[in-house]
Amino acid sequence: MSELASAAMSQRTDTGRVRRPTRGPGSLLEIAVGEFLTRGYDATSMEDLSRAAGITKSSFYHHFSGKEALLRAALERAVDGLFGILDDEGARVGTALQRLHHIVRGQVAVLVAELPYVTVLLRVRGNTESERWALERRREFDAHVAALVREAVEAGELRKGVEPALAARLLSGMVNSVVEWARPDRDPDALPDAVARAAFEGILPAADPAEG
Repeated sequence: MSELASAAMSQRTDTGRVRRPTRGPGSLLEIAVGEFLTRGYDATSMEDLSRAAGITKSSFYHHFSGKEALLRAALERAVDGLFGILDDEGARVGTALQRLHHIVRGQVAVLVAELPYVTVLLRVRGNTESERWALERRREFDAHVAALVREAVEAGELRKGVEPALAARLLSGMVNSVVEWARPDRDPDALPDAVARAAFEGILPAADPAEG
């Protein structure tokens, strides 16, 4: 059973009906995100969501105005986590390469901590207002990373000729791929460093000067 499924584990009522525990907007959002990931956002109805939560649609509407509001809340949680990294001291102080390293580590940490929400963020295609907002915010984040790559190249900290926008996309793609294979049983504290090492040090052994 997944970590998300465990958090929304079913409970049986006196009538035998399966009902999930709902303790307010946070629990409902968690359940909704699980349904979005399982069914796809477009294919998920409010009826599906209320059934998954074990409450009536009117009770669901008491907390969220509709499916779009749930999607927006999920996307904001993921986006806020990513932009929170840029406020860290490690992202603001030090060389460009040091700051870039901190941001990549932070991205992985946020992804692991908020895996379902970041997965929803990475699946949006711009079909709704909330999705278009999320895509714009992702572009802003990528632009910040690209600027840091450019600064690191100009400072001689990265190889000359590296195209900043391309490098930013490659770094982003490498980090985002973690959603496809990250598992709760992996050490979440070790993963950010492991991914950052692969990104900045590569996977080939360092050349032995004696072999030259």
